[in-house]
Amino acid sequence: MRSGFVALAGKPNVGKSSIVNAVVGKKVLIVSDKPQTTRNRINVIHTTSDYQVIFVDTPGIHKPLYRLGEYMVKAAVSALKGVDLVLTVVDAKQGIRKPEEFVFDYVNQSNTKTIGVINKIDLVDGERIKSLKKKMEDGLKNCISIIKTSAVTGEGIKELLDLIVDNLPEGPQYYPEDMVTDRPLSFMVSEIVREKIFHLTYEEVPHSVAVIVEEIKERENGVLYIRANIYVDRKSQKGIIIGNKGNMIKKIGQNARQEIEYLVGNKVFLDLHVKVKEKWRDKDFIILNEIGMKDDLRG
Repeated sequence: MRSGFVALAGKPNVGKSSIVNAVVGKKVLIVSDKPQTTRNRINVIHTTSDYQVIFVDTPGIHKPLYRLGEYMVKAAVSALKGVDLVLTVVDAKQGIRKPEEFVFDYVNQSNTKTIGVINKIDLVDGERIKSLKKKMEDGLKNCISIIKTSAVTGEGIKELLDLIVDNLPEGPQYYPEDMVTDRPLSFMVSEIVREKIFHLTYEEVPHSVAVIVEEIKERENGVLYIRANIYVDRKSQKGIIIGNKGNMIKKIGQNARQEIEYLVGNKVFLDLHVKVKEKWRDKDFIILNEIGMKDDLRG
């Protein structure tokens, strides 16, 4: 069996999570057209009888504006170390500029072999793709190949997976074959709720949102009860998320509940509450809570 860890590197919103979802053939990671949707490192596992690929999906590498952004970049950069392969992803429409070169520098410093991925090729013509391919070849010192993909149409996804497997070593099966992520249910629930907020609210609100699952328990009637707090920066954002007569929070809850029920295969009662924590993105104890420490945020 071939097996190994494959990190994804790229600036925010180039489609890293969409590529992973397309490769594994199911939605495991949240996606949005807004940058910096992914905050945490997430392992997504794809297993067959011949191989096991563990994708390390990371936040986009960018110059951070908040302490939260600093943690996100550190998580992304640390993910490039100790893996077998790096997928360096660029957006075909946006091209290769300073932010992409910033990413290339980190990838080159890792000294890990990389596959260049030109994503969103359905949005550009062949000449642009040819130009980007040349720039990636020049900018990535450990690049073994460059693949053109569209996570939307599926073009190039099978070729990408085949190339990944060919470049993994012989190794053990690290995770059970039915496991698709190493994250707990509480994390997946918080990600699903956050995705619905991304899709339904204004531009600035999603980046000011933290979703913390406080309680998960199965009731006597078999329904899975989940209580979660949605934290925002300002009172005005709280109003947006609650909406007129509670319509927005109801819609967020309904959409999230349906997806969580599909995930767990069980009826779910999702109990959402919106709270204000000013400037939480600059507070270390709240940021650490985002990756699993929640006691400091209570109260």
